[in-house]
Amino acid sequence: MTEKQSSWKNHLILIPFSLLMIYPVIWWIGASFKSQAELSLPTLWPETYMWENYTNGWSYSSQYTFAKFFANTLIMEFWSVLGGVLTAALVGYGFGRLNFRFRNFWFSVLLMTLMLPSQVTVVPQYIMYNKLGLTDSYIPLILPHFFGGGAFFVFLVVQFIRGIPRELDEAAQIDGASVYAIFFRIIAPLIKPALFTVGIFTFLWSWDDFFAQLLYLSSVEKFTVGLGLRMFIDQFEVQWGQLLAMSLLSVAPSAIIFFLAQKHFVEGIATTGLKG
Repeated sequence: MTEKQSSWKNHLILIPFSLLMIYPVIWWIGASFKSQAELSLPTLWPETYMWENYTNGWSYSSQYTFAKFFANTLIMEFWSVLGGVLTAALVGYGFGRLNFRFRNFWFSVLLMTLMLPSQVTVVPQYIMYNKLGLTDSYIPLILPHFFGGGAFFVFLVVQFIRGIPRELDEAAQIDGASVYAIFFRIIAPLIKPALFTVGIFTFLWSWDDFFAQLLYLSSVEKFTVGLGLRMFIDQFEVQWGQLLAMSLLSVAPSAIIFFLAQKHFVEGIATTGLKG
């Protein structure tokens, strides 16, 4: 069998599985245009397209619209990604390149936090932020990203940095470069794929962190997209058409960012796995 025939055979096998995987998304798109009555019918596409699901869902009320919820979420995401990328790079550089006392011990402690369930820290963190008067704000959602960005991200950057030859650092030191100059001029440009990966993961995980947003935000004017979607559900009725329409729009930023940065994301994951 030639290479071309083998490629066609692989595609014929993968296409049905791909269609099976994207079928829920296709149904989701069709359902977002259905009326409340049509949602119970076993049809993929509606007989009459209800564009009102998008217009009415976007303008949820005269006071609050999804434009406000999207703006709130994007502001929170900007600072979260900035903090996650910046501090993961700096902390990863410290563990990956600098020699300091108890470095291996503290790196082991950092890795041990990966095995700590997040549910264990929910109550202590909430009590701490509540006593500091920081609840009902974005600070509890943003601040953790400015402290290393998470153990997983630090580990990913450290592994990437360990694959960069130390001879580059030594050559820069001979030329009189400081520790900070080595980081900004040599290490930082070389770890861009890893930093893209950190940024994408931070954006996706922060965007989808409904529980933390529900826990710390109580004012409607500060609601994120996830909390805005929750407002379509009450004890009497669920506006399924509007809910599906807005939830479809809510995944658009994540999908766009992933596809635009897919090359860097794949490169960062693949090369990190090969680093020593």
